[in-house]
Amino acid sequence: MYGDIWFDTRTGLKLSKHECPMKEYDVIVIGSGGGLKVALPAAAMGLKTAVIEYDAVAGTCLNRGCIPSKMLIYPSEVPHRLREAQRINVTSESDARVHFGALVDRISRTVDGMSARQAAALKETENLDFYPVHSEFKSDHVLKAGEETLTAERIFIATGCRPQLPDIPGLAGTPFMTSKEALRRTDLPQRLLVLGAGYIAVELGNAYAGAGAEVEFIVRSRFLRQEDREISDEFATLFARTHRVRAGLTPTRVAYKAPQFTLHCRDRAGRTELIKGDALLVTTGVTPCTDSLGLDNTAVQTDDGGYIRVDGHLQTNVPGVYALGDCVGNYLFRHTVNYEGEYLVRMLKGQDKDPIDYGPVPHAIFTTPEIAGVGLTEEEVQAAGMDYCVGKARYADSNAGLARGYEHGFAKLIIERPTERILGAHILGDEASNMIHIFIAMMKMQGTLADLLDMIFIHPALPEIVRDAARNARDKLKGEG
Repeated sequence: MYGDIWFDTRTGLKLSKHECPMKEYDVIVIGSGGGLKVALPAAAMGLKTAVIEYDAVAGTCLNRGCIPSKMLIYPSEVPHRLREAQRINVTSESDARVHFGALVDRISRTVDGMSARQAAALKETENLDFYPVHSEFKSDHVLKAGEETLTAERIFIATGCRPQLPDIPGLAGTPFMTSKEALRRTDLPQRLLVLGAGYIAVELGNAYAGAGAEVEFIVRSRFLRQEDREISDEFATLFARTHRVRAGLTPTRVAYKAPQFTLHCRDRAGRTELIKGDALLVTTGVTPCTDSLGLDNTAVQTDDGGYIRVDGHLQTNVPGVYALGDCVGNYLFRHTVNYEGEYLVRMLKGQDKDPIDYGPVPHAIFTTPEIAGVGLTEEEVQAAGMDYCVGKARYADSNAGLARGYEHGFAKLIIERPTERILGAHILGDEASNMIHIFIAMMKMQGTLADLLDMIFIHPALPEIVRDAARNARDKLKGEG
């Protein structure tokens, strides 16, 4: 301390006496979603750890993402499945009905309770201090958390993403919903307009439709552009049979006069169309929660979209400062941030000095029909100029599919010709998110088509569709397909 100025010889930062003393930690984690995959093991190792979280504990996945959305999606699928059961001679005496308000209330109470219990547990965790406040960097290794000033040699940023709002005149100030509000709304709208065509749009729109709302999707280009084109094309065809889809429209203005939204759109020919509904869901992407972190006070670099740049060890350009999860933008999945957290813990223990190896990263979209994929799409393989062949098998041609009366859905396998290794796999249909794990494991173990075929598949079970796709690829490689 020199007069009213405190000088930290380690960081070189000067602070006023009102900001002192500085609390020193071994590890600071900003964000309590995927960040807890680092913080809790670090504290268990005996490292003095701080967790900073200004929002509900447990992050997007528990509070406004994976968990509440699936709790909404599954019940909302039941009426549709009962209607579909007519194809196998099953009818219901009365129409199934989702009690929407009670369902959403149960979801909210469940996730809020889980979050509160995790917050209480953090406060009781040995070697861990919990700061339920906003924080920002003051220098590379110094953070202001509420009224406290914290420092650590190793800081982990796991602040996630939030919905990104399009710049549409008239939208601001209206009671539109993002995914966050859609998972908390207790009254079911009569007519919901969904702006967007990605996985959040189709998952939540499909859930609201299953619960009984009339849902209209406004799609500028096509659904699920990141998927393999054959998958997204068949999905769009099937989805349009049970949902109202307005393709080729670009929103130009939003008007709201209670209780109605009016969406002004321009079609491909330049004509204006007006679409009306009593609720509007905007799902046009996400943006990283990095703009309020005070990164301008550090040397930490971000890309043009605000995502934090990291190397193969998830370290930023500032030694000792790491980032993981959605705010990095490598993969926007909870399962990948879990994997990153486990990697970083091994690094803390000195057990892993190699760059992170994600291996085959899978994903799933929980709609009707369901989608799952891993590895490259056929379009990506073509763009890379690889020599490949495709094996496909339809649900309807399998014995399990016959038993269930399936009329649609397929598995697609992409094989490199010279090596017969699996480049990618994509499934559209029931239990796709479960069946894709056969391909994930095989690709992780560097398995080939021959390995996939040298297995005994339970008969008759849906994974036989995977086997049949492999057989189709084998026949094509032999010139028989």
